[in-house]
Amino acid sequence: MATLVFDIETAGLSREHFDEFQQGYLFREADQLEDESERDAKRDELEKRFSLWPLTAQVVCIAMMNADSERGKVLFLADDYEPPETPHQTVAFEPCMDEIDLLGLFWEAARHYDHIVTFNGRRFDVPFLYLRSAVLGVPISKKNWLGYRFQHEPHCDLADQLSFYGVSGRDGAARNFNLDFYCKAFGITSPKGEGVTGADVPRLLEEGRTQEIAEYCVRDTFATLKLYHIWKERLAGVR
Repeated sequence: MATLVFDIETAGLSREHFDEFQQGYLFREADQLEDESERDAKRDELEKRFSLWPLTAQVVCIAMMNADSERGKVLFLADDYEPPETPHQTVAFEPCMDEIDLLGLFWEAARHYDHIVTFNGRRFDVPFLYLRSAVLGVPISKKNWLGYRFQHEPHCDLADQLSFYGVSGRDGAARNFNLDFYCKAFGITSPKGEGVTGADVPRLLEEGRTQEIAEYCVRDTFATLKLYHIWKERLAGVR
């Protein structure tokens, strides 16, 4: 059965996107502060968190790969895109005009897969995709990715698998690490090795550097794929 490995990148919407009542709700923690400089700093801090929530952010990139062939596609928002002179050998880069187009193409591709692999996708990527698609009215082709947590089919979330579903809590032997840490521990090239992290995505989008976002998302997905192969070979079946 076909297995899809994927990762998403998101960027918060500007505060001007929301009406005064929504802004009052989003920034109420900051507005309680009396000092103006502290209040402004807190508002900036809160706005940076917008990328984490599907009601305050958009999906700007999705990279996906077939776990067997290790070939795939990356969908990304781009107003103006010129393909590189040397194309990526295993991943096709496909620019999208808007988020609706991007999500629609993703769900069409997902239709052909029985299983998915993510890193922290149960907590972030999948609910984000579901809610953004619902907000924008994009049909969802697969609605079973958030089923019973304590199993790895149809959704193998490596963050759950490598921490054995949080069996030892934050400070125990199986505590949860981030993808970068797991990659380095298992000898996989870290997606952050070229100096880009998820925190850079909103700035790169604003600067029109969407190709760099896509390339980073591909590195994340490829690292997740390699980690999945290690988990499947060495740890799958551990109970």
